[in-house]
Amino acid sequence: MSWRSEDSERLGEPDRGPRPIPFEDAELIERIKNGDTESYGVLVRKYQDRVFNTCWRICGHLEDARDLTQEAFLKAFDSLSEFQQRSGFYTWIFRVAVNLALSHRRSAQRRGMVSLDQLGGAAETQAGDLSRQVSGRSPVDPARSAGDEELQGRVTRAIQQLDDDHRAVIVLRDIEGFDYRELAEILSIPPGTVKSRLHRARLAVRDAVTGAKGS
Repeated sequence: MSWRSEDSERLGEPDRGPRPIPFEDAELIERIKNGDTESYGVLVRKYQDRVFNTCWRICGHLEDARDLTQEAFLKAFDSLSEFQQRSGFYTWIFRVAVNLALSHRRSAQRRGMVSLDQLGGAAETQAGDLSRQVSGRSPVDPARSAGDEELQGRVTRAIQQLDDDHRAVIVLRDIEGFDYRELAEILSIPPGTVKSRLHRARLAVRDAVTGAKGS
């Protein structure tokens, strides 16, 4: 049972450098800066699901993730005049959202909220790529069964047990698919730190999952 090297890209693809800024996003941002605020709704609809999913996985609670997603887009809109478009809007909005989600997680009081491991299907589906990495199975596997769902559930719970820094990097890399340069920009850390954190996070998930499997 093997785990991918921290130097290999998600699904084995090489790191090809920063993605180009989508022309549509750049055009929309220019329209917004020129007073066309309705164009911001296009950006929100384009990225809100991915931003919500990341906030949900970092903070661990559904309602809080909805609030954090809304807050992230409002905060980004208020600061849009400062956005220089040296990187993609999606990278920038994720930086805002991740910072908010991490801050919320660190300061939140313990209270009765819906957590990821109580929501079943959606969370387990999102953990599918990670569970295949743990088990060494290919994405299309005719042997998939109830055992796969159980493995995905263990992966989801293992992610929740990570500390903030490692949880954020594994969610952004192995679930959302950001490359190392984008992760470094979102998390404001060097690419080398991204790789080392990701390696440790993957090992922790693997150990938690295999330990649970053997118990």
